[in-house]
Amino acid sequence: MAAESVVSESVLGWSIFTIILLVILAFCWIYIRKFQSRQESEVVSTITAICALAIALITSALLPVDIFLVSFMKYPNGTYKEWAANNETRSQMEDTVLYGYYTLYSIILFCVFLWIPFVYFYYEERDDNNENKCSQVKNALKYTIGFAIVCVVLLLIGAFVPLEPLPGQNSTQWEKVQYLFEELGSSHGLPALSFSISSLTLIGMLAVITYTAYGMSVLPLNLIKGTRSVLYERLENTEDIEDVEHQIEKLKSKCKDGRPLSSRDRNNLQELEGRLQVLQRRGRHLEIAERNCCTKVGRALRPLKIILGVFFILVALLFTIALFISNLDKALHSAGISSGFIVFGTNLTNPLNELLLALQPVFPLDYILITVITMYFVLTSMAGIRHMGIWFFWIRLYKIRPQRTRPQALLFLCMILLLIVLHTSYMIYSLAPQYVMYGSQKYVVQTPVPSSGPTLGNSTASTARTCDAEAPQDQCTVTRSYLFLHKFWFFSTIYYFGNWAFIVAFLIGLVVSCCRGKKSVIEGEVEADDSDMSDDEYVH
Repeated sequence: MAAESVVSESVLGWSIFTIILLVILAFCWIYIRKFQSRQESEVVSTITAICALAIALITSALLPVDIFLVSFMKYPNGTYKEWAANNETRSQMEDTVLYGYYTLYSIILFCVFLWIPFVYFYYEERDDNNENKCSQVKNALKYTIGFAIVCVVLLLIGAFVPLEPLPGQNSTQWEKVQYLFEELGSSHGLPALSFSISSLTLIGMLAVITYTAYGMSVLPLNLIKGTRSVLYERLENTEDIEDVEHQIEKLKSKCKDGRPLSSRDRNNLQELEGRLQVLQRRGRHLEIAERNCCTKVGRALRPLKIILGVFFILVALLFTIALFISNLDKALHSAGISSGFIVFGTNLTNPLNELLLALQPVFPLDYILITVITMYFVLTSMAGIRHMGIWFFWIRLYKIRPQRTRPQALLFLCMILLLIVLHTSYMIYSLAPQYVMYGSQKYVVQTPVPSSGPTLGNSTASTARTCDAEAPQDQCTVTRSYLFLHKFWFFSTIYYFGNWAFIVAFLIGLVVSCCRGKKSVIEGEVEADDSDMSDDEYVH
């Protein structure tokens, strides 16, 4: 009977995971196909982008399975179920998840340091005739070796460099936490992989602060504000065209008698002709947009967009408040900077943490919520990247636009999204630390109760408490995800300060988004540095 229970609950958890996996693959295919350029579409880059994004999302989808397995080992009263009473059985269950993380994180390292760089540089080295394939492969491998060396260095640091935490004040409690990390084994493989993934998560934190924080404000506010009227934009564009044509005619009239134009007038004429081309292209796009049925449907769905925008901004505010409460709890009640700001017990009520704990017993409601949270981070990150583009400091490298994104830009996009989704696991922990660490587990505490009546002495009563870091080591099972991402205390410390930076960036982005007016109905479709050929691939 116990064996059947183990099988049924494992099958339930992994079945939901399989369904989510199929949904993720479909989403990645649709998203990449939507943004890739029709003129420069490449099969290898498309497959690479879809696979890289899918692997990152699948890794995040493994988190709820991990939480589900540790939670369903116990009854609500805090006692282990019959099949989980044996510690060896519990270890086997969690090792299944651990091997899943091993596999997926290893694939992520392969994508980030080998596969994506090779495909990227392969297309960067392509010439116009596209004849010298050997030279392309040779140059791509040369650049990829540099990424491989970085990966090897990170693995060696994690495997052999002593990175033990500093002794803290809560030595007894910290020793308990250290014992949990030792449960994963003493081999060098896990620390090496964990250090490498944590390093990538650190880069993902910077991307989250840059793109996700801005996207969380710009996406809902754009839905609420809507777009400008197509008719008004066409009228305004026509007036601009007439004004520019008048200025061009005025400049050309200066040389009708054979006199050459001055260098200043020639520069002005060149700028005006370039501006006229942009306005004419803009007029063609506006004309297509006016006839497009999607524009008419969008106007009809305006109330729904407003409701969706309000919902998204409320979710963003909920996340920000939960993150602020979590960070405040760490600042006030954690074991200190030398422990990575680990919190022993629950001190401040976190609304999102309480919601997840309430939904967790009714599986798969918490799974759905975690998936929605992950996809929300991905969608807002995509919105932020699309509005900002891909930048290297002050240099804009690529634009992300539907049906006109170059293969190299798609690879960059998926690399950034992959790193963002990696950091999402820690973000979810910050939003709901107790849920991510223990799920809905409880443990039994024996408390003395004074006896009343003729007999003297005390009796004991069993009470169930929610699991936290102060619980006995054999009474609460920690998720493998938490142990994997928090093995090195200094990464957790950096993530803690990164959360404060994220809150500040979100508030700044919210102010900027509120101050901006309505966006154009053809936002991002026509820019000065586009070629006229780009209109050929624009199809509504």
